[in-house]
Amino acid sequence: MARKRKNRLLNPAARQGMDLLKKNVMGKALGKHIASPDDVSMEVAKQLGIPFQERGNGELKAEDAGKIGGAIGGSMVKELVRMAEASLAHNRK
Repeated sequence: MARKRKNRLLNPAARQGMDLLKKNVMGKALGKHIASPDDVSMEVAKQLGIPFQERGNGELKAEDAGKIGGAIGGSMVKELVRMAEASLAHNRK
């Protein structure tokens, strides 16, 4: 049986910070100013050539959704690792 994913933060108070990180990291990766974290998926889809709408993406293939989410999540994880490494390096001094 397939497991239902729960895409939620352990600390709900961190949502605003994660949204800001997503907006900033993806804006830098795409070379664009992104006004809102909600616009990130749309911008990534445009760059990948995937038809994506604000609402009603029921026809979107799982593979395409994975490409969009993977690009966003992968960039965020890379930035979080970079931040952690910088913090560790700073604390060792």
